[in-house]
Amino acid sequence: MGAYAESYRRSIEDPEGFWLQQADAIDWFTRPRSAHSTEPAGSGDVDRWFADGVLNTSYNALDRHVIGGRGEQPALIFHSEVTGRRRSFSYADLLERVGKLGGALTALGVGKGDGVVIYLPMIPEAVIAMLACARIGAVHSVVFGGFAPAELAKRIDDAQPVVIISAAYGLEADRVIAYKPMLDTALELSEHQPRHCVIVPRNDHADAPVVEMSEPRDLDLAALMRDARIEPAVPVEVAATDPLYILYTSGTTGKPKGIVRDNGGHAVALSYAMRSIFDVGPGEVMFTASDVGWVVGHSFIAYAPLLVGATTVLYEGKPVSALRQAQDTAGGQAQDAGAFWRVVAEHGVRVLFTAPTAIRAIRKVDPDGEAIAASDLSTLQTLFLAGERLDPDTYRWADDQLGVPVVDHWWQTETGWPIVANLRGLEPMPIKPGSSTVPVPGYQVAILDEHGTPVPVGAEGAICLRRPLPPGTLTGVWGDPQRFVTGYLETYPGYYLTGDGGYLDDDGYLFVMGRTDDVINVAGHRLSTGQLEAVLATHPAVAECAVIGVADPLKGQLPRGLVVIKSGVEIDHDQLRDELVALVRQEIGAIASLRRIDAVPALPKTRSGKVLRKTMREIADGQHTQVPSTIEDPSVIDGLRPILTQ
Repeated sequence: MGAYAESYRRSIEDPEGFWLQQADAIDWFTRPRSAHSTEPAGSGDVDRWFADGVLNTSYNALDRHVIGGRGEQPALIFHSEVTGRRRSFSYADLLERVGKLGGALTALGVGKGDGVVIYLPMIPEAVIAMLACARIGAVHSVVFGGFAPAELAKRIDDAQPVVIISAAYGLEADRVIAYKPMLDTALELSEHQPRHCVIVPRNDHADAPVVEMSEPRDLDLAALMRDARIEPAVPVEVAATDPLYILYTSGTTGKPKGIVRDNGGHAVALSYAMRSIFDVGPGEVMFTASDVGWVVGHSFIAYAPLLVGATTVLYEGKPVSALRQAQDTAGGQAQDAGAFWRVVAEHGVRVLFTAPTAIRAIRKVDPDGEAIAASDLSTLQTLFLAGERLDPDTYRWADDQLGVPVVDHWWQTETGWPIVANLRGLEPMPIKPGSSTVPVPGYQVAILDEHGTPVPVGAEGAICLRRPLPPGTLTGVWGDPQRFVTGYLETYPGYYLTGDGGYLDDDGYLFVMGRTDDVINVAGHRLSTGQLEAVLATHPAVAECAVIGVADPLKGQLPRGLVVIKSGVEIDHDQLRDELVALVRQEIGAIASLRRIDAVPALPKTRSGKVLRKTMREIADGQHTQVPSTIEDPSVIDGLRPILTQ
């Protein structure tokens, strides 16, 4: 039995012993004597981990490494592609700043269990603020920087923060985003009012907006950090089951859905993930190209690398940016696809983690990988991709260009860490394009039909997780225990409903085909949009694509395809459509009935890279649709409406 099989078997047959052993990687004030328990919640019960344990997450991320002699090692590297700034913080530096901000928050009346909303761009203060809250036992809620005031107001009302930490402005390419005015507007809209707003002053852009401070509510962070009267905070002892943070994810009711993460299970799970999945340890550099407003940024920028004594890169910018002084051959602004590779080369990155949409954006601009070839990527060991389905064509391109393992893995905001992965630190496995590989120890994956019955191997169904859920997964929905039970646990008793569909093959590899509401029913035949998209993506002219099911009076639904053509590729749209239709017929069959395919400039996406298929489907069906507040560029939807409604 291999290392993976043995670890997985033990995690399922002896979860108590397995997870208590993993808990040894964390420093505890009171070491837990038991691992799993349950607690009543709404009309059901929820899983709890290490309920008798006491710890502090900030201590585990910082203090113990300084005490252990790693104080001068880089902990956080700030790399701004927007301004060109680079800044490195050692573990000792970071500990000093986190302690000081923790002391400042305490002086402002923030105590154990109180809420703090963090509304910041990708600057070091974002990570420092998260760790400062963890240090004093406060519950932080990071709201994605630049969220519209109305959405920010909803989260303020739900989280009820004592203090809000924000900034004067944020930067995106050549655009300045005025955070403070948006915060002011949000506070005019919200019923709850914090005691104070702590504002980070920035001075790294010529067009920086003038910040209007409302005294005594608004305070300057730089002034607070210089205040000699403020004593650095010491780590507060918290129960393993105490909440560490709230992270809002999309809900169907219009009310924000705050996923709650605990302290103990979170620390144990992330430490285990770094060792077994990502194979990153002390002194090694991990570059997670995400945002701290999303779960990926929480887990693998702010917490996991620091928990194991690694170096984490905080990146401000996009995967592809405009070259300000250069023009392309068509007279437009040239695009720079080398930003990620510069980060890897400059900082000696071992593991790069990003979303497939970022790789597709890079590939669209640099299909031959010239920027990759021009970069020294000798330190890079693995590219990890997650956040959406990794189509086989994008996988093959990245694999060919980089020459390192390209590892798809699958998880959710709710789980906080990977459900299915190729465990590079435990036992690397053969890669199957289109599959996230195998369940991570602790997760029992089941494929169920609509009646809750397991389906045969190879058959598609709803992907569910048999309880108990492992440590690190959500412990509830903030302020609404019943919403957790109703939304995730009631559909299939004994299981957690992921909302995704897919299948397991003979080797136990999982293929995630997309959200279950992205399954198309064509004349009684169920087709996965992911399956159709995988075929379209193999065409050499296609940079990215999406398939939606639209209502049809005869067949119930018909698929429609939307494709983005690679930069520099000249092809007649009718010719492309005919070739794609023929390709689908060849690979899937005439039953797919895919005949309508439109070439579009861009696909609408959330800021985390997920394609808004449901929104496009509702527009095509003539339904009233509410565009999610997480959309990256609303103008993309506006441009698609005439096409979708034809």
